[in-house]
Amino acid sequence: MKILHTSDWHVGKVLKGHTRVEEHINVLRDLVEIAQREQPDLVIVAGDLYDTAAPTPDSTRIVTRALTALRATGAEVVAIGGNHDNGPALDALRPWADAAGIQLRGTVRETAAEHVLTGTTAGGEAWRLVALPFLSQRFAVRAVEMYELTASEAQQTYADHIGRLIGKLTEDFADRSAVNILTGHLTVVGAKLGGGERDAHTVLGYAVPASVFPSTAHYVALGHLHRTQQILGPCPIRYSGSPLAVDFGEEENTPSVTIVEVTATRPARPRSVPISSATPLRTVRGTLPDLERFAERNTDAAGWLRVYVREMPRAGLREEVQDLLPNALDVRIDPDMLPTRTSPTAAQRAGRSPSTLFADYLKVRGHDDEGVQDLFDEIYEEIPGGAS
Repeated sequence: MKILHTSDWHVGKVLKGHTRVEEHINVLRDLVEIAQREQPDLVIVAGDLYDTAAPTPDSTRIVTRALTALRATGAEVVAIGGNHDNGPALDALRPWADAAGIQLRGTVRETAAEHVLTGTTAGGEAWRLVALPFLSQRFAVRAVEMYELTASEAQQTYADHIGRLIGKLTEDFADRSAVNILTGHLTVVGAKLGGGERDAHTVLGYAVPASVFPSTAHYVALGHLHRTQQILGPCPIRYSGSPLAVDFGEEENTPSVTIVEVTATRPARPRSVPISSATPLRTVRGTLPDLERFAERNTDAAGWLRVYVREMPRAGLREEVQDLLPNALDVRIDPDMLPTRTSPTAAQRAGRSPSTLFADYLKVRGHDDEGVQDLFDEIYEEIPGGAS
C-alpha cells in the first residue's frame, strides 16, 4: 500500500499584507503532480486546509479543486479539520465531498464508526483509517462523554482525554490483517515546532505523549506542526510538514509531502518528496549599504524577505529598503540598534511641554530624524489651543 501524507496547506494565508493565492495554486499543482507520478492508494490531508475559519471564495475554490484533482488520480482521499479550519463548515461540505468520493471529517461526530474508514487497494491490501479532527480542550471532554467512556471530566488533562478517545477509536487495530492508520491534528511532546504555528494550540496544555498512539498502528499521519519530522513512539509517527513556508519563522524548513509504503506485515517506509515550486522565505540583516550590495548580488533571487535594518529609526526608512529590495515584505529595525532607555516617570513628565515630551519619546525609541520633531511641532501648533 502506498500513502501520500500532507497537511497544513493554510490556503488563504496573507503574509504581511501580501496575498499568497498564486503560491498556493502552484504548490498544490505540484502536490497533484506528485500524486499522479507516485500513484498512491490513499491521500491523507491531516488538517489546516485553510488559514482561517472564514475562508474566502477563492480559498474554497483552491482547496476543493485540489481535493478533486487528487481524487482524480485514482487515490482515496481523506481530509480532516485542523485548528485553523472551521470544522462545522467542513462538515457542511460533506454532501459535495461524498459525491466526489472524498472523505471529509471536520468535527468529532456522535458515532465513533464515522471516524473509522476502510478500503482495499487495487493490489488487494486491506486498510483501516481512524480520522480524528482537531479538538479544543472543551470539546475533547465532550467527545469523551459522547462515547460513554469512564467519567473523568474535570480532573483529566487534555492528553488524557485524547488518549482515551484514540483508544476507543482504534479498538479494531488489534486485527493486524489490515494496514492500521491513524490521522490527527495534534502536538506531540518532544516534537519540534515549525515556527509559524498558532501558539495557543501548541502550548504544553495541548501536547500529548506519543504513548497515546497504539503499538498496533502501522502508521500515524499527523498535522499541526509545520516541520517534517519522525517522532519516536510505539509505532511509526510522522509529521508531513507544510508544503510551503507559512511564515518567516519557517524559512529553514524544506516544504515537502511524505510518501509511505507499508503492508500489514511490513513496517512503514516513509520518504519526503520536496515541493519545488514553494516560494522561499529569507531573513536579511545589514545597513543600507549592506542591503544595496545584497540586492546587486541577488538580482535574480526569488522569494520574500524579512529585513532587519542596522540603521537608527527615521521616517522613510522602510521605503528606502523596499526601493532596494522590492520583495521585502517585513522591514524592521535591528533590535541591537535600539537604545536601552526607560521612559520618564509621571513625576519627570510633570510641567514639561508636549514638544519636549515628544522629543524624549523619540530619544527613547532611538528615532534619529529631526524632521519628525519639526512636523510634530507644526501639527501641534495648528490644534486649537495647542500652542497656548
